[in-house]
Amino acid sequence: MPGPIVVSTAMLTCSEGESPAALDVLPIARVFVGELPVAAIEDHIPLIEVATFGMCRSLTNPEVASATSAAEGKLTPMPCVPALAAPWIPGNPTVLVGGQPVVAETSMLMCTFAGEITVTQSGQEQVITG
Repeated sequence: MPGPIVVSTAMLTCSEGESPAALDVLPIARVFVGELPVAAIEDHIPLIEVATFGMCRSLTNPEVASATSAAEGKLTPMPCVPALAAPWIPGNPTVLVGGQPVVAETSMLMCTFAGEITVTQSGQEQVITG
């Protein structure tokens, strides 16, 4: 089961980042849940849809590697700029937005600098009844 559908304002974390970030889905030709646009697997534009995660700790990031080398091997985090070459995986193929599978709460993005970006909160408000 893919889990809840992800919408704009969903909270994300990166395994190599130091801070959470909110997903900002552009509201262009979209399906909405409430008043929030639903995320599709191609919604992964760095610094527009996927914000920075504060400081990056990955030594595969050239900026971090260079700063760490200059600090004589002491890990030196540098500002995060997500490097996202591929879409969210896996999408939920049973629900499409603009012909693309939607992002589910279990989907993830892989950063070129070895980070795994995961959804920690779908962005949908939970309604408790009863």
